[in-house]
Amino acid sequence: MSPRKLLLVSADAGNGDNLASLLQREGRSIQCAHEFGEALAYAREAPCDLVVARHDSDPSLGLRLLRRLRAIRPETRVILTGDGDPTLLVAAIREKVYGYFHEPVSRSALADMVQLALDSTSWRDDIRVISADPAWIGFEVRCKIDAAERVTQFVREILSGLPGKVCEDVTAAFRELLFNAVEHGGKLDPRKRVRVSLVHGSHSLVGQIHDTGKGFSLGRLPHAAICNPDDSPTRHVEVRQDRGQRPGGFGILISRSLVDELTYNEKGNEALFVKYLK
Repeated sequence: MSPRKLLLVSADAGNGDNLASLLQREGRSIQCAHEFGEALAYAREAPCDLVVARHDSDPSLGLRLLRRLRAIRPETRVILTGDGDPTLLVAAIREKVYGYFHEPVSRSALADMVQLALDSTSWRDDIRVISADPAWIGFEVRCKIDAAERVTQFVREILSGLPGKVCEDVTAAFRELLFNAVEHGGKLDPRKRVRVSLVHGSHSLVGQIHDTGKGFSLGRLPHAAICNPDDSPTRHVEVRQDRGQRPGGFGILISRSLVDELTYNEKGNEALFVKYLK
């Protein structure tokens, strides 16, 4: 198998070298570019599997590079790092950026996203933007694990201006509910989509996750920890093993502990949560 080709773009040679060291793995070929034009020249010369670009001192440079790369190599996955401006983030999502991280970047999170990008096959239409206002962001997400991971990272970035615990609590609750919708509501069927939105008001955050599945009753989820009887707090683990399901089942229980309100519609295929901002 030929090595996966990565192009790293950073005006700071030291940062580029550090990034190359972080992402170097067996089976990967890494090339570094230090200027906008140099990166585009490499892209014209030959296709690559993934571009990771830092904004450095110019917040708009990464977005301009993304647009030019899209014109040259539409299928190339691009991960941007840089400014935490939500307007810039939303613009990048509209331009089909694969992933986005504000500086300083978590090294482990970036490495995981790079691996996710290299492992993905078809991806360009996995996430559709239905509302691009940072105060009301909405997506239609294909029922795929990698698409759900990408949307979770976008939500984390959208909330990054809030206190750290609020950002992480809401992101974690959103992720659990989204994964439930993708896995159980959508049955991991890539032909189906989950519709999600996150509204940032002056006093609260409101999240909504809707799938097209048949729904469920909260009282009839033997595979979920929330329905364990008092005398058997791990009963759902046995049920999941008997059904051949992956370990888990804590999503609803975890989500309820992280937000202030969590409710489902009558059918059970739409969740609404509220986190109050103090």
